[in-house]
Amino acid sequence: MLLKQAQTPALATMLSANDFASGSWELVVQVDHPSKEKDKDVPLRVSGDLHIGGVMLKLVEKMKIAQDWSDFALWWEQKRCWLLKTHWTLDKCGVQADAKLLFTPQHKMLRLRLPNMKTVRLRVSFSDMVFKAVSDVCKTLNIRRSEELSLLKPSGDYFKKKKKKDKNNKEPIVEDILNLESSPTISGSPVSPGLYSKMMTPTYNPINGSPVSSTLTWFSDSSVTEQNCGILALSQPSQSPEVLADMYQSLSLVDKAKLNAGWLDSSRSLMEQGIQEDEQLLLRFKYYTFFDLNPKYDAVRINQLYEQARWAIVLEEIDCTEEEMLIFAALQYHISKLSSSADIQDLANESEVDEVEAALSNLEVTLEGGKADNTLEDITDIPKLADNLKLFRPKKLLLKTIKQYWFVFKDTSIAYFKNKELEQGEPIEKLNLRGCEVVPDVNVAGRKFGIKLLIPVADGMNEVYLRCDHENQYAQWMAACILASKGKTMADSSYQPEVLNILSFLRMKNRNSTSPVASSLENMDMNPECFVSPRCAKKHKSKQLAARIMEAHQNVAQMSLVEAKLRFIQAWQSLPEFGLTYYLVRFKGSKKDDILGVSYNRLIRIDATTGIPITTWRFTNMKQWNVNWEIRQVAIEFDQNVSIAFTCLSADCKVVHEYIGGYIFLSTRSKDQNETLDEDLFHKLTGGQE
Repeated sequence: MLLKQAQTPALATMLSANDFASGSWELVVQVDHPSKEKDKDVPLRVSGDLHIGGVMLKLVEKMKIAQDWSDFALWWEQKRCWLLKTHWTLDKCGVQADAKLLFTPQHKMLRLRLPNMKTVRLRVSFSDMVFKAVSDVCKTLNIRRSEELSLLKPSGDYFKKKKKKDKNNKEPIVEDILNLESSPTISGSPVSPGLYSKMMTPTYNPINGSPVSSTLTWFSDSSVTEQNCGILALSQPSQSPEVLADMYQSLSLVDKAKLNAGWLDSSRSLMEQGIQEDEQLLLRFKYYTFFDLNPKYDAVRINQLYEQARWAIVLEEIDCTEEEMLIFAALQYHISKLSSSADIQDLANESEVDEVEAALSNLEVTLEGGKADNTLEDITDIPKLADNLKLFRPKKLLLKTIKQYWFVFKDTSIAYFKNKELEQGEPIEKLNLRGCEVVPDVNVAGRKFGIKLLIPVADGMNEVYLRCDHENQYAQWMAACILASKGKTMADSSYQPEVLNILSFLRMKNRNSTSPVASSLENMDMNPECFVSPRCAKKHKSKQLAARIMEAHQNVAQMSLVEAKLRFIQAWQSLPEFGLTYYLVRFKGSKKDDILGVSYNRLIRIDATTGIPITTWRFTNMKQWNVNWEIRQVAIEFDQNVSIAFTCLSADCKVVHEYIGGYIFLSTRSKDQNETLDEDLFHKLTGGQE
């Protein structure tokens, strides 16, 4: 080898005898320096026992440029990895003379489109794992519980489509970008507090958990926040029907599955995943378990959640009935009216008395259903429901037969008898609802109050319909079914609040023709097509649609702004498809593709053609899961010797693996954690071993 090198004149002149003796060699490092028009290549004489920190020191000394280099680090292009362990030697890292190293800032500008469709431009860590980078972004944007959000890279034409359609408009549309460059998310550095100035621990008293200050008083600390508080914490005006029509796409389950392919890997950095500086990504709520939503501290979080729910409804990313669409439209209209007249300064100047009252009110809500006078009764006596209900089972090629039986709901099971007198004997059938799917089948105007139950059995799903006579009966039985599906009984403290939530939603759906109709002037001020999906808007004339929205609005007109947003989120959560993220998969042993629905507490196998659930597996019954990285197959074991395996066709299997592990991680949260997260546990559950 030495002879070959000696035969090359250029190398012979470059290398001295001392170089050979010391084992040193030349390493060329490219410097990403903003003041230079082109990146500069800097040659360094190094040896294998030189540590990474020493390389960077040599580099800075040789460049002789006076500036703060503390945020710079070495990026290895061929290996696509950061060399962040500065005490490691070049030999230990495997760096040799042919390595292409880039000396570049770890924090770079990134454009993030928020759920409210506003784009923020801010400095983000390209070297931290995405989980940590999202946490820092959320601190800047004043969003608590960052573990519920992540970054999504949409398909290549997502942003191009919008721009192309914008060109067709008469007036040029300039993208509204909120520039937060002065609020860099550099952990541990004394930078501007951004929108997160008094967030996390200082928000609550660490001793007694009482609130220190209200949400909007945080905004007074920064000039950045004074300008942009309204944009992030208040709802934006509705888009025109033309814009909605451009954005609307009729999506099948397979189409929805493809949309979820772009979630970034939380265990790798942005740079490792090929994200470029100033690239545009989506910041979205990824996990549909919204822990500890508190109006006093979550103005931005609640608004962004509302916006994500609003767009999901209007663009029909989640299915709902026309009756439900009108409820959502009425709430949107109400929120839009209140937002346009809201005065931020009035909210920011809340008195100390209001804060104490809000804290007590929040405590009361938290404890609702667990009052002292019935605690012992809850422990010793599990309530039961017993009443006459109608039942039918859909059967192919047969007419639907509805029969009335005497039903008894106890623990997590429903038993039914021919009549009340036979209750003490053997039931006709006993249905165990643990792990079942509960779907509302309601039309308030038509006085139809049905409950659809999909109960897992060995060969698929047992489909049963229950029909109630009135709202109160429906609310009690529906709430009991929802809790039973989660393995909870009516003794649980969440039962009564669930009943009240269902009744509240039913009352919003109730069209009260005896109430005074809104003035024609108010109808004229409304553009009803802005609040419903384009498909729904096409079915009705504008005046008719406006009248129906105003009719529904009478039931929500007295709500405050935050209450209306929370009620919208609550109604969104009550939809059958809520929280389901779809992936196209092929199960082991199957000859056709299926849809896998991933929810916060279960996995659902769905027929890709019909959309009908085939079977359900709950996380509580899961014993273990793993990934065979060679064949990219996810394998899961459940209780009772049930095991499944599938390959993911619409996304990398790591995305599905992270979803499952992420939901299990989120189920471990509790309020006594003081908002600190076990980041190592998250990566252990979601990272996998590749």
